[in-house]
Amino acid sequence: MIGSRIADGEVWFVTGSQSMYGDETLAQVASQSQAIAAQLDQSAQIPVRIVWIPTVVSADDITTVIRQANDNAQCIGIIAWMHTFSPAKMWIRGLRTLQKPLLHLHTQFGVQLPWDTIDMDFMNLNQAAHGDREFGYIQSRLGAARKTVAGHASDQRTQSRIGCWIRAALAVAELATLRVARFGDNMRNVAVTEGDKVEAEAHFGASVNSYPVNELVEAVGRVPTVEVDKLVREYQHAYRLAPELLPGGERHTSLRYGAQIEAGLRKFLENGGFHAFTTNFEDLGGLRQLPGLAVQRLMADGYGFGAEGDWKTAVMLRAVKVMADGLPGGTSFMEDYTYDLTPGSERVLGAHMLEVCPSIAEGTPALEVHPLSIGDREDPVRLRFTAAPGDAVILGISDMGSRFRLVANEVRVVEPNAALPKLPVACAVWEPCPSWSVATETWLMAGAPHHTVLSTAVTTEIIEDFAAMTDTELLVIDGETTVRGFARELKWNNVYHHVAAGL
Repeated sequence: MIGSRIADGEVWFVTGSQSMYGDETLAQVASQSQAIAAQLDQSAQIPVRIVWIPTVVSADDITTVIRQANDNAQCIGIIAWMHTFSPAKMWIRGLRTLQKPLLHLHTQFGVQLPWDTIDMDFMNLNQAAHGDREFGYIQSRLGAARKTVAGHASDQRTQSRIGCWIRAALAVAELATLRVARFGDNMRNVAVTEGDKVEAEAHFGASVNSYPVNELVEAVGRVPTVEVDKLVREYQHAYRLAPELLPGGERHTSLRYGAQIEAGLRKFLENGGFHAFTTNFEDLGGLRQLPGLAVQRLMADGYGFGAEGDWKTAVMLRAVKVMADGLPGGTSFMEDYTYDLTPGSERVLGAHMLEVCPSIAEGTPALEVHPLSIGDREDPVRLRFTAAPGDAVILGISDMGSRFRLVANEVRVVEPNAALPKLPVACAVWEPCPSWSVATETWLMAGAPHHTVLSTAVTTEIIEDFAAMTDTELLVIDGETTVRGFARELKWNNVYHHVAAGL
């Protein structure tokens, strides 16, 4: 996956105590906290290194560690645990300077109490129940953003929840330096794909800038024949090619030009340090095809993408790709296209003109060429498939003027009701929770977009953690959602964000 942060990312495990316990007790605190950190580091649920930090016992210790974390590019967040009692006033200065995500882990060294040997030495050493309550208070008093996880470090549920938080932190770190290339502008007269790019950079960190599409055309034109040949051979091994696209076939030149677009686009993005991009069928310049295959394969490699100039969805797709790295399932650009409204079994057919990521495919995609009635260009090549069944989350982002709003809908991707022999694009079929009518009504009430990110890899909890870390409004549509309750939540959120903006 391009630019994966998992390989070099790390989370610092910081244990709080105080000097009054003496050297012997503090040595035990250090030994036991190292063991807890190692247990998390070895968990398959934890996607990055857990780095143990020596016990902090003073305000100066705490502030120094937090400032070092802020300045360390590999550190994506801090896990804090109060093994003993760490007076919370010591944490004020440090917490006020913290710029990385924070997880408060409420655990203890042992699982079971040694009832027959407990004495005051044991009680003084093993008092996280005491110390973490003090730490929880100061975080709430200061309004510190954090995730709180209570559970033993060996428990799979605890490790899973920490893993979710870490994946969200990876996405936050990615967006802090993300560069998005926008080829051309927005699709004319479309509202929801527009937005405030300055605010997006201030809020998320992502930098979005436009580039004339003919700069891409020049990059495509410079691709040597040998690179095209190499990609064509790769396509033949990876996909089921339509006969007319094979060497000697009547449409083989279409395939070669699709490969040339991929090579040129990839080189443009690599040279510019871009991890996300947009295209627009209304602004293709000298391109002979709308990029289809190229976009699909770049998404499969981890790039964020948005069609028709939709840079917000490109940003979110890259974020979710980072969250999902290494997890089973896939993540794709998506659009609700049409419905099957058979009573009691309503379903959504999602697709796009060309750009659906093969990471969600069931089986081996077919590589085909079909006419495209918009864009006024040659018939483009594209991968065609249906999405593999599984639980999924669909995420949309809208600019509401005063804030960004994320809306997530839990869905179940299913097999199509029947074969789709004439549908010339990749697609996914899903059943939204809690029902089609409730999910659709609430999505519309929220002003959520038609371009989305569909992921069968990430969970709602990861998205919730991401929203909390970035202080972004999130509305979740799941099996418990009702229209009446959702309407109340919208009103409460509007009041909250109006008041918060004035503080």
